[in-house]
Amino acid sequence: MPKSSSRFPLAVAVAIGLVPALGPAFAQEPDLIFRKSTTFRLLTPNDKLATYGIDDPLVQNVACHYTLPERGGVAGAFGVAEQVSDVSLSCRQVGPIAFKEKFGQGDVVFQQSRSLLFKKVQIVRGCDEKRNVLVYLIYSDKLVEGSPKNSTSSVPIMPWGSAQDVPKCADWLKR
Repeated sequence: MPKSSSRFPLAVAVAIGLVPALGPAFAQEPDLIFRKSTTFRLLTPNDKLATYGIDDPLVQNVACHYTLPERGGVAGAFGVAEQVSDVSLSCRQVGPIAFKEKFGQGDVVFQQSRSLLFKKVQIVRGCDEKRNVLVYLIYSDKLVEGSPKNSTSSVPIMPWGSAQDVPKCADWLKR
């Protein structure tokens, strides 16, 4: 049996085995803000750019917006098109920041499947301790090849309203 065909059952088993382990960060559904058509197709759905919003599940009052392409056509209409990996991200403080629990550098904030089995897009969080800045990275992840497509956004933790005390993200890192 060739090597490539023996990987498939292992990859499926790994993917299926990980599904029950998904935590609360993955339970969040993104809010669709809007879609904009980019390619006209006469009889099938157009290709679109879709912009979504999510809230950081562990850091109160940080919101992220990301945009990614959605393929149309026949495959897109049936939900079987492999989506391209282009992504963009912007995160902002929208109120006084409060941490709900400690987190690790690179912890997953949000994850979404982008193909039937092997591709996902995810947003991860880190802390720039020196500058007291939360750093968010979105990237597309393909099980076999990976993907260089990514975008980064940073959120400086600033005073909000009359409150002058700001938390330090370093105090909330798991060591």
